[in-house]
Amino acid sequence: MLAVSAAVMTLSACDLDLIPEDEVSPENYFENESDCQLWCNKFYSDILETPTLGSTTDLYMSNGISAYVSGNRNPATQSWSFTALRDINYLLEHLDQCKDRAVANKYEAVGRFFRAYFYFKLVRAYGDVPYYDHVLGSADKDIYKGRDDRGYVMDKVLEDFDFAIANLPGTWEELNTRVTKWAALGYASRAALFEGTFRKYHGMNDADKYLKACAEYGKAFIEGSPFSLYNEGATPYRDLFSSVDAKTQEVVLCRHYDMQYGVVHGLGNQISFGRSSLTRRFVNHYLMADGTRFTDKDGWETMFYTDEVKGRDPRLAQTVLCPGYVQVGASSVTPCEFYSWTGYEPIKHVPSAERCVSSSDDTDWILLRAPEVYLNYAEAKAELGALTQSDLDISVNKIRARAKMPSLNMADANASPDPYLVQCYPNVNKGENRGVILEIRRERTVELALEEPERVWDMFRWAEAKQCLQHYVPWHGVYVPGLGSYDTTGDGKADVEFVKVATGAVKIKVGTKVQDVVLSNGDSGYIVSYSTTDYGYLWDDARDYLWPIPAKDRTLNPNLSQNYGYVDGVD
Repeated sequence: MLAVSAAVMTLSACDLDLIPEDEVSPENYFENESDCQLWCNKFYSDILETPTLGSTTDLYMSNGISAYVSGNRNPATQSWSFTALRDINYLLEHLDQCKDRAVANKYEAVGRFFRAYFYFKLVRAYGDVPYYDHVLGSADKDIYKGRDDRGYVMDKVLEDFDFAIANLPGTWEELNTRVTKWAALGYASRAALFEGTFRKYHGMNDADKYLKACAEYGKAFIEGSPFSLYNEGATPYRDLFSSVDAKTQEVVLCRHYDMQYGVVHGLGNQISFGRSSLTRRFVNHYLMADGTRFTDKDGWETMFYTDEVKGRDPRLAQTVLCPGYVQVGASSVTPCEFYSWTGYEPIKHVPSAERCVSSSDDTDWILLRAPEVYLNYAEAKAELGALTQSDLDISVNKIRARAKMPSLNMADANASPDPYLVQCYPNVNKGENRGVILEIRRERTVELALEEPERVWDMFRWAEAKQCLQHYVPWHGVYVPGLGSYDTTGDGKADVEFVKVATGAVKIKVGTKVQDVVLSNGDSGYIVSYSTTDYGYLWDDARDYLWPIPAKDRTLNPNLSQNYGYVDGVD
């Protein structure tokens, strides 16, 4: 087990290597599995994600606004680090000191998994990046090399993932906190899907090469892995994210936390007290429980909260606070008091009340679930024009079955693409698979909300970032028909009241608490978040799908070119 000791895992990004590198030599280290495992522990904390609900998108926002939305990405303040890569390459260069070749092979696979993921994340943010597969010495000419083409780097990423797939064990320990063959397949499918769809929707060559690779990784996972969907109890989907220990029937890789050892995080507190908010657009993605479209119903645009959530996909009430919600460990219903920026409050990832106090949450953080791999597979096949109904049945429809939702029928979806989804994803504008691509995106939106990989990366690879920006699409929340009192629990008693004060401003009253609110029509309409700003007006499609190369690194290495549109004064 990886994380029950403070020596091998803490919440901070502190160095987990217990032997300083300047005291390590190939002659006295990396000789056995203990040495190799101890060295590799740092990769998990340095490279894998920590608990977060993610960046501002069309679906989610909180008290902070992401830099790509506000337009605050600046070469002068941007930074990157290759320290973790150096640690990986150092391991790989010294595994010949390991006396057991099987052990050396296994840890080469670990190192190459993390090098692959390190570089995938770098390409995802910066595009072309300098690729290093060895430790750089002070006199190494590659210190001053330029950026390598993203295609070359992504091919190296998939080569490393392929080695990891072939050489990592299928199982390691019971909590699934260490990388395995199946984790490598899943992460490889994530990387290949990102690159394939990014290329397709940004007009670049070789999209199909990566989409085909994604489909192959996904098929191998589906046919060979021991994972299946957790389906116990009345609310299995919600339970996946509020369970203290990960449901390893479905969870392929996670971060393990344990209050006993002080290994905790603060996500429960952030959700409960940080005004984490979901949008009306997100809620509109959920189908009715019978599989029909909510956005085809008469009057759907002006339905109040208690009406719109009735009879929907059961995952809605397991993700968003709906009437009847009882927190884990509680005995009474929690009313929706419209505390969030939009009125919609997430309950996904919310643990028991005592775990929501400050940083005292020790629920495991899921890094990869089987459903993501299923969805990656289905999307890649659909984008290639090679999807069949059988493909849907072994992927998307497994997920829908767990949710007790009707199966997705490919012919029906393509015969009648959803007009609402067409509006949400305007770049899916042609092709015989248009309808089913949109439905796979709906399923991805609903199933993977507020977890890895973050929604923002989907919108970037689909070239749909403008849909996340308030300047183009208002951040609307709950629709409020007018001033007055509202029952949000269904018990016949008023829980919140919308009132107008002497200044003419509208307020939300909950008992003695009063909170500002802006409604889109003045005394009625959608709750509008960040109503006094115009986030996104600086967005530039040609520039903003990539981050700037740090100016300080370009100053040190004049061969590093800058991404289009960013001015740093170095050239």
